[in-house]
Amino acid sequence: MTAPPDDCLARNEWICGEYLSTRRHILLDAVLQHLQLTAVSVLIGLALALPLAVLARRWGWAAAPVLAGTTILYTIPSLAMFSLLLPVYGLSAGLVVAGLVLYSLTLLVRNILAGLRAVPEETRQAARGMGYGPIRLLLAVELPLALPAAMAGLRIAMVSAISLVTVGAIVGHGGLGNLIYAGMNTYFKAQVLTASVLCVVIAIAADLLLLAVQRLLTPWTRAARA
Repeated sequence: MTAPPDDCLARNEWICGEYLSTRRHILLDAVLQHLQLTAVSVLIGLALALPLAVLARRWGWAAAPVLAGTTILYTIPSLAMFSLLLPVYGLSAGLVVAGLVLYSLTLLVRNILAGLRAVPEETRQAARGMGYGPIRLLLAVELPLALPAAMAGLRIAMVSAISLVTVGAIVGHGGLGNLIYAGMNTYFKAQVLTASVLCVVIAIAADLLLLAVQRLLTPWTRAARA
C-alpha cells in the first residue's frame, strides 16, 4: 500500500518550496497579467491626466471642477466602480483597466498640476522674453520643472494600481489577485501567501524603478541636495 505524500503541499503549509516549483508557470502567467494590467492602466491614466492638468493650469476656472471630479472618482469603492462600468465593458480585462484609469486620475492630475503651479513666474516670463511660445514653454520649461512632483504622483499611482489590480479577480482578470482569491476560497495557504508576497515585491520594485528614473531625469535635484 502506497503511503500518502508527505510534503509541504500535502500538509498545506504557508511557506512551501514545492508550490513554487510545481506552479511556476501559473505564477508567471499571473505576474505577467498583473504587470500588463497595471502598466496599461497607468499609461492611459497619464495620457489623460497630463492634458487635464495643463488645461487646469492654463484656465484657472477649470482647476476646481477637474480636481473635484477626479477626487469624487477616487472615493468610489472599487467594487462599486467595477459594477458601474460593467454594462459598458462586460466581464473583461477592459473593465479592470477602465476602473484603474479612473482611480489613477486623482493622483496624477493633482501632482502634475501642483508641479506646474510650482514653476516660478519669473522663469515663465524669462522664457517668453526669449521668444518661447506656449507649446515650447510647456515642453521645454514647465513640464521639466514639474517633473519631480509629477513623478511622485506617478509612483503613488503605480503602487496603488498594483494593489487594486487584485480586485479584478472578481471578474477573472486580477493577475495575482486571481490566485489570492482562489486560494482563500480553498484555504490554500501557500498560494495565498506566495501571491500576496509577489504583489508586495512588484510594488516595491516598481516604486524603486520609478524613483531611479526620476533621479535620472532630474539631475538638478541631486545637485541642489548636494
